[in-house]
Amino acid sequence: MIIIHATFHIDPAKQDVFLQEIQPLIAASRAEDGNISYRLQKDVENENVYTMVEVWQDMQAVTSHNSSEHFTKFTAKAKDFLTAPLEAKVFEGQQLK
Repeated sequence: MIIIHATFHIDPAKQDVFLQEIQPLIAASRAEDGNISYRLQKDVENENVYTMVEVWQDMQAVTSHNSSEHFTKFTAKAKDFLTAPLEAKVFEGQQLK
């Protein structure tokens, strides 16, 4: 299982547009083969910071997602909302039972 934390530092003046523009990405990503979870979380300590927590079946699913139209379309626009470079951390793990 591949887990990705993608952190967005959003310009406060563009927060509403960011939240609107990211919705199609979330919906389409959740529908992809190999997606286990795709959730946008708001940081409660940093007002304009959001983290996309993604869980994928394997790296093949991540690679497919990263080349998808909905992903590339959103990432092309993302720079318009950001006040700092997008941070992405990738982890490999398994759910403990």
